[in-house]
Amino acid sequence: MYVKKNPMDYSDCPVRIAIDVLSSSWNAWLISEISKGVVRPCDLQRSISIAPKRVLTKQLGELEKMGILEKKVYPVLPLKVEYSLTEAGKGLIPIIDQMWQWGDHYKEDYINNTKLI
Repeated sequence: MYVKKNPMDYSDCPVRIAIDVLSSSWNAWLISEISKGVVRPCDLQRSISIAPKRVLTKQLGELEKMGILEKKVYPVLPLKVEYSLTEAGKGLIPIIDQMWQWGDHYKEDYINNTKLI
């Protein structure tokens, strides 16, 4: 297992925690979908079809380790797994909603400006 050589010190900048959680591949989208009730890995894969399954699986595991998601495994065959948001995960929903609103408001400007680059 990979361990960072220089772990991040969050004591002076708590906003860095939110940035680290939400900036990882697909995390904000996963959290948003789970908050809407899409809780099974196969449904998340369908919902976020442009993301590789392996990457989504990795991100779900990391979000669980961070305490953002809870994983429930049902003892049935075939295996049934569901994810839900913890209180910390639910606390990210207003942030994601604000990011959505900001992006929606400025998307035309952003699209037009990035075409120039």
